[in-house]
Amino acid sequence: MRRLARADDATLVLLLILGTGALRILFGLGLGLGMDESYMVAAGRELRLGYFDHPPAAWWLAWGASWLAGSDAAVIVRLPFIALFGLSTWLMYRLTATLYTPRAGLWAAVTLNLAPVFGVTTGGWVLPDGPLDAALLAAALCLVHAMQGSGRRARLWWLASGFCIGLALFAKYSAVLTFAGAGVYLLTQQEHRRWLRRPEPYLAGLVAGLVFLPVLIWNATHGWASFAFQAGRAGGAHFLPAMPLVTLGGEALFLLPWIWLPLMLVFVQAIRRGPREWRGWLLCCLAALPILMFTLVAAWSSHRVLYHWAAPGYLMLFPLLGVLVAGDLDRGRRVTRIWLTSTAVFVLLGVAVVGTQVRYGWLPGFSSHFPPGKDPSLEAVNWTELRPALAARGLAGRRDLVVAGVNWHDTGKIGYALGGSEPVVCLNTDDRQFGLDRPADTAVGKDVLIVVRAEDAARAAAQYAPIFSRIETLPPVTIEHGGGAGLGLSLLLGHGLRAWPPPGLS
Repeated sequence: MRRLARADDATLVLLLILGTGALRILFGLGLGLGMDESYMVAAGRELRLGYFDHPPAAWWLAWGASWLAGSDAAVIVRLPFIALFGLSTWLMYRLTATLYTPRAGLWAAVTLNLAPVFGVTTGGWVLPDGPLDAALLAAALCLVHAMQGSGRRARLWWLASGFCIGLALFAKYSAVLTFAGAGVYLLTQQEHRRWLRRPEPYLAGLVAGLVFLPVLIWNATHGWASFAFQAGRAGGAHFLPAMPLVTLGGEALFLLPWIWLPLMLVFVQAIRRGPREWRGWLLCCLAALPILMFTLVAAWSSHRVLYHWAAPGYLMLFPLLGVLVAGDLDRGRRVTRIWLTSTAVFVLLGVAVVGTQVRYGWLPGFSSHFPPGKDPSLEAVNWTELRPALAARGLAGRRDLVVAGVNWHDTGKIGYALGGSEPVVCLNTDDRQFGLDRPADTAVGKDVLIVVRAEDAARAAAQYAPIFSRIETLPPVTIEHGGGAGLGLSLLLGHGLRAWPPPGLS
């Protein structure tokens, strides 16, 4: 312990990365893939320049891990994202140490890992946010070096920042908001505004565009499908004045309220200091647009604004939080030590409870609080029983048979469980990537095995009956959870798909 106390800040950050990385691997071993993860792995089994929902970075990482290991086990496809969050932790340390002090960098890295939206989900799940956050932090660090440099060295840093901006856009379109904030900073900060009269920022933009070019090419050849989908999520014709507050409250929960409040405090303080304190002003400009944009969109969008969408904005505030925590600890504030320790214990216990509940279903009466099939812990349970059940019924490997889900997220669960051994389609007009890879109308003339949650089976049978010669109900499949029955799946065998879609399908 004495050696640990004497270790420098960089060493402590490396130990933090190793320790939290090991915990994430254990968590990944215990948890099946979630809804979005199953979808990305199942729909991303073929390498493409672009995908319906997001740019390719996360899809490629999951595909690459599976291809290299020869397995798409949950922990395998999650490994690149666990490694990337280790890199993000290091980049957070370096960014904060460059702007302020190494000690502030240490605490920025620690608090980043304590925020569940970063340390748990981004840090270990198959989501676009992992590569996005690493690229955003790398770009911000390069930008700081570029603005403070001169000559050839500064030019190289500008080009590196452009490359990292391109990588961020290659992960998620919302990265454009963060770097629009960099433009706002250059326009409003007197010392660094001089760079706008030089070619380096524009060359950086050109490099970013070249990295992003494959996504543009893919969209141009697919009817701009991905851009249209993401832009449509901000559309709506309703004014919902309370939703911005609901959105902020959800973001606070994802960060933990007692982390969100100090982040807001340092955000407001840095805004009050304004451009004269360039370091805080830069971080505020990078943070502001993602936070403000998604909060405002919630006021009119007919689509639900997901609480993690604004996370890249909060990401840029952790260096300021690191400064606050380091200062409090230097002054011997006992309350800050208690805050850090209790938060770490809370997060570790929370992860342990969630992980073991998903794995073993040990909480008495937990499922009874939810409607049938709606227990949230079931979403991280793989449907592994499905593949042997099809084989036992003589349905595996039939060339005249296609397997189908009734929505994109269940189709992801089905596709992941079958491991690519059977053709899978999504019988829904909102079919996402499945609709591009294998549209449902390619199954016309074939038999279709519809896998549907038991509680939705009657409605599905009635809805799809007009487009089949007949529908036959087969023995159901039970997905086990905690050593017992967790989720019932009904199997509806539709004979001879006549057309797609059925009349009145929404």
